[in-house]
Amino acid sequence: MSDSSNNACPFCALLAGRVIDSNDLALVIEDAFPVSHGHTLVVSRRHVESFFDLSSDELAAVADLLRRAKARLDERDHPDGYNVGINVGRDAGQTVMHVHVHLIPRYGGDVPAPRGGVRNVIPGKGDYAHPTRGDSRDC
Repeated sequence: MSDSSNNACPFCALLAGRVIDSNDLALVIEDAFPVSHGHTLVVSRRHVESFFDLSSDELAAVADLLRRAKARLDERDHPDGYNVGINVGRDAGQTVMHVHVHLIPRYGGDVPAPRGGVRNVIPGKGDYAHPTRGDSRDC
């Protein structure tokens, strides 16, 4: 994946040994700084910063590998759930400016109150009551 114009990008300079799975437009690696056992990344082969700049073919390739990575983790680690996340832009927490999708296995009891999932990226916003129902089911 090396490209001399992107030699500072860690995803453009990946060692072949880190690649778990791949197709023509994307690849799968384990996260170098995992937040849970099995935390995996699906990375576009083309150096592009934003998920929203991927072509339709690239989106399909990423989705294909995301499903395959999940199947691998299901068989190997038997997680109880998953979070799938994409950070787009520095203010959203993107630190490597090359598209990558996080597949984060979740395990029962890994956090005291998992309710709200990805809504918890903004502290205090993960748990809420639906304004018209008055209950606290996820919407």
